[in-house]
Amino acid sequence: MSAGKILVVDDDPQIRRVMKVALVGHGYEVTDARTGEEALESIPRDMPNLVLLDMNMPGMGGLETCRALRSGSDVPVIILSVRNSEKDKVAALDAGADDYVTKPFGIEELLARIRAALRRSPSSPEGGPRAFVSPDLEIDFESRRVRARGKDVRLTPKEFDLLRYLVAHAGRPVPHRELLQAIWGPDYGDEPEYLRVFVNQLRKKIEANPAKPNYLLTEPWVGYRFRGVDEPA
Repeated sequence: MSAGKILVVDDDPQIRRVMKVALVGHGYEVTDARTGEEALESIPRDMPNLVLLDMNMPGMGGLETCRALRSGSDVPVIILSVRNSEKDKVAALDAGADDYVTKPFGIEELLARIRAALRRSPSSPEGGPRAFVSPDLEIDFESRRVRARGKDVRLTPKEFDLLRYLVAHAGRPVPHRELLQAIWGPDYGDEPEYLRVFVNQLRKKIEANPAKPNYLLTEPWVGYRFRGVDEPA
C-alpha cells in the first residue's frame, strides 16, 4: 500500500533521481517536474498528497510557484533550499509553504518532515469541541469548515489544525513548543517563526481587525491563547 503520492519539483535531474529512489524505497509514489510551470500543470492531473519544491529554480521560482499553487490547492508543500536565514524561511511560509528544509539534509529528516506535513489531525483533549460558535465566527471541526462574519473562509490544513488546537485549549496560554509539536510533530519545537507566520495568516482570515485580534491572542514570551466566548474582551 502506498504511503502517499509526492511531487518532486527541481530543475536538477540528478536531485530528482536521488529523491525518487529514496522516497520510492520508503513506500511513496513519486512524480517529478523540472519547473514551476510543469508542477502547476501536473498537480490537477496527478493529485499529489504532498509537494517537495525547490526554492531556487530558473523561470518561475519556488516562492512564485507556491503562491500560484496556493491559489487553487491546499496540498501540503515543503520548500527545499540551501538558504538558512529566518528571513528566507518566513518568506516561504508567507508564500503558503507548510515547512522549510535546508539543504543538505538527511533522508530520515526529510521523511520525518513529510510525515509531519501529511498529518491532518493534531492531538486534542478527549471530548474536545465539535464546533465553536460566536456572533462573528463559526467553526465546524468535523467538516473542517470556517465562517467569519457570514462568509466562508478557506484555511490550509496546517492553519485549520493550529486553530483547532487553540480552540480546544481556549482560555489557556499554549506555549510555542507545545503548539509546534502538536501541529508539526515531536521533531519540532525551535521554530517560533512558523507560529508567527501561521497565526498572522489566521488573523487576516478570521479577525475583523487583525491588528487588534479578538480571538487569537499573543501571550508574550509564552505562546498564544484563543479567547473563548465566555471570556471578557
